[in-house]
Amino acid sequence: MQKLTITLTILLLLFIFIYMVIPFIITRICGMGVFRRGKHGAQIAFTFDDGPDPLYTPKLLDLLQEHGVKATFFVLGSKAEKYPELTRRIYREGHQIGIHNYTHLPNWLMTPWHVRQQHVERSADIVERIIGERPAFYRPPWGILNAGDLLYLRKSYQIVLWSVMGWDWKRAVDADQLARRLMKNIKPGSIVLLHDSGDTIGADEAAPQQMLEGLQDVLKELRLNGYQCVRADELQERKCAGYGNGKAVDIGHVHVKVALHRNYK
Repeated sequence: MQKLTITLTILLLLFIFIYMVIPFIITRICGMGVFRRGKHGAQIAFTFDDGPDPLYTPKLLDLLQEHGVKATFFVLGSKAEKYPELTRRIYREGHQIGIHNYTHLPNWLMTPWHVRQQHVERSADIVERIIGERPAFYRPPWGILNAGDLLYLRKSYQIVLWSVMGWDWKRAVDADQLARRLMKNIKPGSIVLLHDSGDTIGADEAAPQQMLEGLQDVLKELRLNGYQCVRADELQERKCAGYGNGKAVDIGHVHVKVALHRNYK
């Protein structure tokens, strides 16, 4: 009985190492198989996770428009589904939309097939039905990938992490601290991680307001320093074109196609 327990423990630890630890080392530490930094001069990419949020995302879009900045929004499929007009606004104003799972669950707790079908593909279908363009970029919650993600998701999606983290999900990081941290760490080619929603586990609901106040100062200073803020696909010089078949509809002045509906259970 003791030998069986030891054997099972060793097998469990081996599984954890292969399924969780190795992907973490490959992607987060070595940066292999993911996109986390651009190569061109004075271009950087701002990315925003966990939205769209009906309170903070409109304020963020107003701010980005004021400064002539294009960004990338990694949306939760459940929120895009709940706020389709806000999702359309993000798209109409020239920003890139990527996928951040259907809900904010870590991939380590799910099988690769569940992640792909119930989170990534499900969310991509939702976004495609709303804007007519299928997202090609994906960022897992907390930047956590499992071994299966590296094998399967990379075939269809560009996995994007970051090189600069704002640590903006807590109110303890005020606007001035955030601005100083970003300006200290932003370099040519940086991909900056921020959040336009504060309703995920571990976050403070009002934290995005401080992010907006700090970002206002950062965008001003970056412009003075000659930086250009672009979408993640522009930073990578990869056109993020939509694909898929469906019925054509009109959203404002944008001619789009609606993704075929799939039943997810």
